[in-house]
Amino acid sequence: MKLLLTSAGVRNPSIHSALVDLLGKPIADCNALLIPTALYGHPQGSPAGAWRFITGQSGCPMGELGWKSLGVLELTALPSIGEARWVPWVREADVLLVEGGDALYLCHWMRQSGLAALLHSLQNTVWVGLSAGSMVMTPRVGEAFVETKPPITGDDLALGVVDFSIFPHLDHPGFTENTMACAEQWASCIGGPAYAIDDQTAIKVVDGQVEVVSEGSWRYFGA
Repeated sequence: MKLLLTSAGVRNPSIHSALVDLLGKPIADCNALLIPTALYGHPQGSPAGAWRFITGQSGCPMGELGWKSLGVLELTALPSIGEARWVPWVREADVLLVEGGDALYLCHWMRQSGLAALLHSLQNTVWVGLSAGSMVMTPRVGEAFVETKPPITGDDLALGVVDFSIFPHLDHPGFTENTMACAEQWASCIGGPAYAIDDQTAIKVVDGQVEVVSEGSWRYFGA
């Protein structure tokens, strides 16, 4: 699987170009699935927020980029319908667009639904994460981003598809807890490599090769 791990969606031409490069063809030729699940697990999540994400009105560009087709994949529904129905939907998609919210809630439902186990076989599929949709691919989210109390998993461990953690929304004007000083404190407790990225930054990962794509601010923290 190819990854484009963003803080707030496809916010600028550099991130847009990285997405097209990962897809290997124009966005207009690609089929996409939106995954809103993480939003429902966050204290500030709501049905209205999910509607804005699905309809391309959230302010974090994902579904509104001009895809050939769009569908909604709600992970909490998948165990009730069986893999024979939903796995072909995922395999036929060129890209999975994954909403933010609660990363550990998303991690839980990726495991429960079977999507997490399917990831290794989706070699040409692009995963575009937004905030928690990016953090779920990391080894740990850090205590500062544990929204579910107590967390469903009992810890702050995510899927570990990549070997680094992500601190999103760096220096976001409305988030007093997302300053660089807060990121430094968070990174000191992660115990591994990590990136702090702002909303104009994304991390591109292909075959283990990591590239930061940015028109904003970011910082790498070594292990």
